[in-house]
Amino acid sequence: MACVSLFAFFLLSHLFLLHSAEEVNKTLQNCSPFQCGKFGTIGFPFTNISQPFSFLLPIKCDRIPPTIHLGLSRGLYEVINISYSYTSTKQSTRIKDLLLSDDLRSQKCESLTNFTIPNSPIISFKLTTPSLTLFKCSRTLGITSPRNFKYASCGDYNLYYSHLNDNPPSFSSKCSIIQLPKKERSDNDTLFSLLSAEFNLEVHVSDACSRCYGGAGQCVLDKNGKFQCAIAEKDVAVVSITITLSTGIGVLIVCCFWRKFSSIKIINFWKKKTLTHKSVEAFLRNHEPHVIRRYKYSEIKSMTKSFKNKLGQGGYGCVYKGQLQDGCFVAVKVLKESKGNGEEFINEVASISRTSHVNIVTLKGFCSEGSKRALIYELMPNGSLEKFIYKGNPSNSNHQLGWETLYKISIGIARGLEYLHRGCNTQILHFDIKPHNILLDENFFPKISDFGLAKICPREKSIISIVGARGTTGYIAPEVFCRNFGGISHKSDVYSYGMMVLEMVGGRKNVDVSVDFTSEIYFPHWIYKHLELNEELGLPGFLKERDEESARKMIIVSLWCIQTNPSNRPSMSRVVEMLEGSLNSLQIPPKPFLFSPPRRSPMESSTVMVSIQ
Repeated sequence: MACVSLFAFFLLSHLFLLHSAEEVNKTLQNCSPFQCGKFGTIGFPFTNISQPFSFLLPIKCDRIPPTIHLGLSRGLYEVINISYSYTSTKQSTRIKDLLLSDDLRSQKCESLTNFTIPNSPIISFKLTTPSLTLFKCSRTLGITSPRNFKYASCGDYNLYYSHLNDNPPSFSSKCSIIQLPKKERSDNDTLFSLLSAEFNLEVHVSDACSRCYGGAGQCVLDKNGKFQCAIAEKDVAVVSITITLSTGIGVLIVCCFWRKFSSIKIINFWKKKTLTHKSVEAFLRNHEPHVIRRYKYSEIKSMTKSFKNKLGQGGYGCVYKGQLQDGCFVAVKVLKESKGNGEEFINEVASISRTSHVNIVTLKGFCSEGSKRALIYELMPNGSLEKFIYKGNPSNSNHQLGWETLYKISIGIARGLEYLHRGCNTQILHFDIKPHNILLDENFFPKISDFGLAKICPREKSIISIVGARGTTGYIAPEVFCRNFGGISHKSDVYSYGMMVLEMVGGRKNVDVSVDFTSEIYFPHWIYKHLELNEELGLPGFLKERDEESARKMIIVSLWCIQTNPSNRPSMSRVVEMLEGSLNSLQIPPKPFLFSPPRRSPMESSTVMVSIQ
């Protein structure tokens, strides 16, 4: 009798959910193909219906010319052309910024503002039209126009620009950058003849949304801005009825065999069926390395003594000290359950399992059990590098690293990166080189760790494509957050390495607003000036001539690594050669003029501001 009552309850509740689902789906976005004037039949990710909380791109085809909304505060854009393909997740469109067009027509340079493109984990845009960089400087600065640069007078400030695509000179930090679309050809080199309100955009839809749409689902954003794959309206009824019947049958089975099935197992069964867990399990099933052991979560608890000894924590989760059955001590990184969709876990296992190098931390095992995931590494007794290099850090008060040790650490990290870029079966780009991710053993021997943001790519592929920027502010290469600086490649890791080594040399963050003099705020420029004038470096701890020679080599190599143009940076193989070679053979590089803003938090950022020094 109890079973029948329970079945009736589930039946009524699911009928109620069916009605609610139908009501909700009436508001879902229609992704069906539609006719749009001269562009013919187009469809996903374009739509002809405006819908709240949807990321799709609404086009008003009944207007002449058609207009599109990109989610920007500048309003509507005129659609000039759409190169549409049903088989591709990338669509190309040429549009016109109507507000910018008015500014260019009236030649109001006071109204010119930086051109920005919105991006999200769901849909992203890539500007494929060349752009012109303008330097907006106050007239009170009295800047003389550099060679090959012109300027336009705009009220209280001047706009400096070069039609020759020259490398920008060293402008004042008080100048700001404006980047706008540029004409492919121009009759003269005046400012308004060079700029264009028309530009090409490449629209890229995430793989998750493409799979959702391909499976007859609809990609929507909820009120909190999170991605959801909603089932189409007709399918909702079928799915709901199926769920109702299967649930009712399941209830009867549970009633009949209650003693044979525990409620905990049933709950765990449903948890394992989430999309995230399915994707992780699918990856492990297809790519799981046999040389790395997979542990149960109960074994993780046992080896860490129920997570008794915490070594540290971060945005990814916590690290605990553990011990394997053979007596070997390990560091167990337990990932947060809410951390992404398993991508970082997959990246870590996929990339580090391909490595075997003395300067790469060893992955001894992993755990993936439902929503619980953990990574087991060899234990590095001295922890991470950042504890020992920053002055004023309480953790390094009893042990300040000497110059010989710092020099050996910089070479070790370089060798590790050289191996990732050239020594593996496939090229691995780390994308998060920083002191926090360099671990030190009992002899302060360095090993690169944390491959959560890594990307595996064919060795013959020099330029790769990624959606958004990845890395930690302060170490991200310019081309990663602004494609106008060049293509993303192994040279992006080289930039991060250079910024990190400069912090090792200076014993401070590269951007430090707490220093006494303004000229010392950005360390790379301060140290470059001393190097250029052949002055004393003013760095403490030199005990012998060889210490200063090591420091100078580290500085010169680092300044080469942080060159704005990726092609001007050395490869990691060349970095190792320069560090191990003679100081007299090293040339001082050009002064770097770009730097990232002060760090606010160690997080992956899709929008990074650029300053000029």
